[in-house]
Amino acid sequence: MDPFASPHNLDRELHSLLALASSNLCDWFAESDSHNPIPDSFELPEVYPAKKGISNKVLLSELQLLMNGSYRPSHPGSLAHLDPPPLSASIVGELICAGLNNNLLADELSPSLSSLERNLCKWFCRKMGLGDLSGGVAASGGSLSNLMALVMARNFAGLGSDPSAVFFASDDCHVSFTKALRIMGLKQESLQKIPTDDKGKLDISSLSSNLKKIKSQGKKCFAVVATAGTTVRGAIDPLSEISRICKKEKVWLHVDGAIGGIYGLSTKTSEIVQGLGSADSITVNPQKLLGIAKTSSLLLVANKNHLSSTFSTGLPYAEPITGSDFHGGELGIQGTRSAEALKLWIGLRQLGEEGIEKILLDSIKRRCYLESIIDSSKFKIISGPLHLLALTPINYTSSQASDWSIKTRNFLLVNQFMLSRPMYGDRYYLKAVMGNPNTKFEDLKLLANLINNSII
Repeated sequence: MDPFASPHNLDRELHSLLALASSNLCDWFAESDSHNPIPDSFELPEVYPAKKGISNKVLLSELQLLMNGSYRPSHPGSLAHLDPPPLSASIVGELICAGLNNNLLADELSPSLSSLERNLCKWFCRKMGLGDLSGGVAASGGSLSNLMALVMARNFAGLGSDPSAVFFASDDCHVSFTKALRIMGLKQESLQKIPTDDKGKLDISSLSSNLKKIKSQGKKCFAVVATAGTTVRGAIDPLSEISRICKKEKVWLHVDGAIGGIYGLSTKTSEIVQGLGSADSITVNPQKLLGIAKTSSLLLVANKNHLSSTFSTGLPYAEPITGSDFHGGELGIQGTRSAEALKLWIGLRQLGEEGIEKILLDSIKRRCYLESIIDSSKFKIISGPLHLLALTPINYTSSQASDWSIKTRNFLLVNQFMLSRPMYGDRYYLKAVMGNPNTKFEDLKLLANLINNSII
């Protein structure tokens, strides 16, 4: 078999390979609930290429070994992380994206797909309340979107080479901001952490006082990061109040909405992220709830020109674009990019606005139901308005809570429920994410019984 598809005739060997691989994948989905969410053990195929290439039959058998050893997000008990099962259309989008192998570096390498990404970002911007000058770019994950937002904010503030520049975020902000300051050449103290209140929200009075404090120290703030959906409990920072402070102080507001920003797409849930449209930039990750195949992250900006003014260096090896648009490689850190907008677009088209809204509402209903049937006399439950909750025994010390979390997580895995075990504050919790549409109320009832009975 020629390993490349024929440009002249229907490649029947490719057709057969794709058909067999698709059939195996469908079988893998169909058997998910008869296995644990994660395998107890797995066998790796031969890793290194042999001297001669192997047949399609052997390729598929080796591929099956990897599939058998994979995490199963479609399992109804897969509740540990923000990794829902993929939409069927998004799987197709991933396949077509790989086959087209277009490059969003430049329009001439991806004519229709570059235009698709620009227009899709504009649709997201409109839905989230950003203005007429808004736009965005896709990125391979929320960490990269957050990094680009900070680089853009620092550039806008004219502090690109100022070692005293700082930015603010809550104590519960994502770990990507610690990574970002290292990449940006900033010191650890450049990230100024603001305490949170008893609901996990950034404390407004502390933000105001700390902004005044750094001014008196001669330091300059280039951004405030608000979180729309913290990692452990799904808390939403007070976006509107933070925005008013940022406007008064003339400081860039970035909203890390990787988890919760997607709720801005529906009028029935947008109240949860009220004030989102007042941001200068927003990270949103459709992969975390809507079932878009990884990776799917967008960096949206109120003024799309800030992207090009920060990241454009010119592409002397590509034909210039007529008009006001820039090549995709001039709108962010990445040059070569696959057309991730394709699987996002086709997934959204499959769902429609009603389908998107149903996913958002159902995720909250599942969280509310589980929260209502956990024994509150035994467990402290922390959550927010989204689809995450975490719990820990009320009367246990931190050491006892640690032991309980390990023992209970393993016990739940035996019963085909997978929860995660985050450290929050001074103790371990078990966290459940209600983004799996295959999880039904009867599953949650069984889960709650197992948890409630883990403490006598």
